[in-house]
Amino acid sequence: MPVSSQSIADKAGVKVSPATIRNEVASLEEQGFIIRPHTSAGNVPSDKAYRYYVDSLEKMTLPPSEQHLVSHLFHQVEKEVERWLSLTATLVSQLAQNIAVVSAPKSADSKFKHMELLSLQEQLALAVLVLYGARVKEQLIRFDKAVCQADLTAISNKLNEKYAGMTRRQIKAARPELSAVEQRISDYLLEMMESEDLRIYDEPFLDGLHFTLNQPEFAQGERVRSILELIEYRNLLKSIMPRELSEETVHVVIGKENTVSAMQNCSVVIRRYGIPEEAVGTLGVVGPTRMAYSHTIPTVDYLATVLSRLMAGLYGRETAAEGDKTQAK
Repeated sequence: MPVSSQSIADKAGVKVSPATIRNEVASLEEQGFIIRPHTSAGNVPSDKAYRYYVDSLEKMTLPPSEQHLVSHLFHQVEKEVERWLSLTATLVSQLAQNIAVVSAPKSADSKFKHMELLSLQEQLALAVLVLYGARVKEQLIRFDKAVCQADLTAISNKLNEKYAGMTRRQIKAARPELSAVEQRISDYLLEMMESEDLRIYDEPFLDGLHFTLNQPEFAQGERVRSILELIEYRNLLKSIMPRELSEETVHVVIGKENTVSAMQNCSVVIRRYGIPEEAVGTLGVVGPTRMAYSHTIPTVDYLATVLSRLMAGLYGRETAAEGDKTQAK
């Protein structure tokens, strides 16, 4: 809805004439900081204006009351990664009043942590493979001859000792001396790790769609349809991922900075979390370009930090001290 120059002067509390404001608005329009969506519309900030605003933001922190709420709720959930991620999606969507997307932690190259072999029949066993990043894979293995549980336990102990902490490529390069049965199990193990490495994304945890769709920018059917199609075809997470996403930095992608056309009426605030080179996930917010960046950025940053600390506790690692400066790019 268009707003008059006099209304702007009154609301801002500045002692200038409406004519001065009109001149300033005309100057901003010439510089590309404001645009008119259509002829009869009022001026609105452009992507360039929002980028200038985001880049000018200084250190931001989540209000203490919201930090306390986050801490309280996380103390109520069990120590399970999926529960952490589900709670994070709910909290971020409520705090940011937009769509929250949280991917499960994953390493680019899965690492062997532990395996168990369980005898099901004389010639059939279940291999349970645990990878770093709280990933568990299962595979049935059929043998040419009977293999007892004692032999399976001995084999799993041997492979656990030889492969601990190794990637698939490192295991292939190691080439330890193995019996025919051990080699068969090792081959299955490598296949399981390869399938994990080739998996791009699990279905992310998503919450808050109603917050975004209730906003006036999405009253137009085409904009709503674009987002719903990305969600329906499980492409939302892929669509919002920047080409480069560094660790411990909040990235803001505004409007046409998005490479996917369906996202070019939206902004994305996104950050990685987890343990670099071990298990890393992504936390993001999707909303209109006029979203409240000064609150959304510290929300994403704080919750990503919380998830990183939880993951570090799971792995017995240390993380950066609380209160590190939030950065946005």
